[in-house]
Amino acid sequence: MRTPKKKKARKKAQRIATPVISARLLPHIALQSREDGSIAASFDGHSVALGKFGAGVIDRAARLRTGLPFDSFAPGGRNADPEIDLLVRQLARRGLLEYRLGGSLDDSDQAVIEPQVPDYCPRMPKLGNTETIVLSRFAYLRRRGNEMVLESPRAGALFRICDPKIAAALAMLSKPQKISRLRRQDGFPGVELLALLVDCQILFKIDATSGDGLRPSEGDDNLVLWDFHDLLFHTHSTEGRQANPLGGLYPHAGAIPRPPAVRPRWPGKTIDLGQFSAAPSHTHSAVATLLHERHSIRDFDDRQPITLAELSRFLDSTARIQATWKSELDFGVDGPEIEYAARPYPSGGSAYELELYLTVAHCEGLPRGFYHYDADRHALVPIAAREHELEAMLTSAEFAMDAPAPPQILITIAARFGRVSWKYSAMAYALILKDVGVLIQTFYLMATDMGLGGCAIGSNNIDLFAKMTGIEFHVEGPVGQFAIGRGSKPGAVA
Repeated sequence: MRTPKKKKARKKAQRIATPVISARLLPHIALQSREDGSIAASFDGHSVALGKFGAGVIDRAARLRTGLPFDSFAPGGRNADPEIDLLVRQLARRGLLEYRLGGSLDDSDQAVIEPQVPDYCPRMPKLGNTETIVLSRFAYLRRRGNEMVLESPRAGALFRICDPKIAAALAMLSKPQKISRLRRQDGFPGVELLALLVDCQILFKIDATSGDGLRPSEGDDNLVLWDFHDLLFHTHSTEGRQANPLGGLYPHAGAIPRPPAVRPRWPGKTIDLGQFSAAPSHTHSAVATLLHERHSIRDFDDRQPITLAELSRFLDSTARIQATWKSELDFGVDGPEIEYAARPYPSGGSAYELELYLTVAHCEGLPRGFYHYDADRHALVPIAAREHELEAMLTSAEFAMDAPAPPQILITIAARFGRVSWKYSAMAYALILKDVGVLIQTFYLMATDMGLGGCAIGSNNIDLFAKMTGIEFHVEGPVGQFAIGRGSKPGAVA
């Protein structure tokens, strides 16, 4: 008697092991136990302390080298191990872990998950057969070395796709698909992987009434305003939502000569301008003098910190709202009136999307803390922030400036992105960064005029800012920073 094909398929499906998530140490990481009971992670000649643990933890953690299934240690698992769970979280917080999705450890990986934010933890929300899912418009698949990675600027992790069939199956999700239909397709990637991708917002669920309106169906109105390339650039050129190396690392120093400081001259006859601008320096205007005297100061005198009166004058002269008005749309069609504001510096389309947040370490007359500058009322509004967040913000600025100490005041320049992207297409984020450059030069000139020290900072942490303000990173986030205070070496040029 022959077994029906459907019954054979069912039996075959039952024999396929359900893929599981396992935590795994990065290949170059080694765990070491110390005499005092603490455990450290070592890599590239460095060592990171992870805390003290009970006896036997280092032995149980040995399986992290090949992969330790979640249900063997995580809360709610069959064999929950609180100390291993704590160790895994400490490793994850420092970016020393990855997660594999696959069957037994002898099988090849289906996908490897690389966390991009410190608090990422894989989760698999339930997906029913009747639910419809689709790829996020921010998701993209690209080659990285010899690997294919699936990622999104919204995701807390990226996925190394180890099986080419999975990549082909994910391509089908450019159009909304029901889970029940996907299950019948060859190369179905498994509901576990789909659930992980939904959790990371690389896939999202839609209802039957959404129709073709996928852009407004994904996220809130603030997300609708973002173009793909803008959000990708925002998250991948800052700290907080990506794990790539960032900063002055000289990645091409050994391979490509550094371009010269002065561009090679164009051929042809030159017109010497010196004869027209050779006036003595004492005849320079006040603005020209400020431009010549402007320089970065990274070392501040905490014995004589900036005062609240000086800070008030600085903000009043550089960022205070001077006027507001309303106007109709540029092209004269019926539509809503647009609100505008004027400030001391120029802004693309008069959007004035930039907001100032002050992390105060030393200021005479102003307590240490985190503040928003209300440019309309010319007032500082305290924002409750935890001490370790303040310290992280200041320490990061100190490191970025290569300074001997934290700045007296760190100004974080944040953007209300929708103010620009509501009007401009394909160029919104570029305009915002140009506005940041204009504002930073305004800061420099005013600091120089007041005899204060200032220094622009090229990096910022969008995830830390989101935690301190409680604002989603795509609604309002940092796009620049500036340190201000009383310089201890006024003549130091940088």
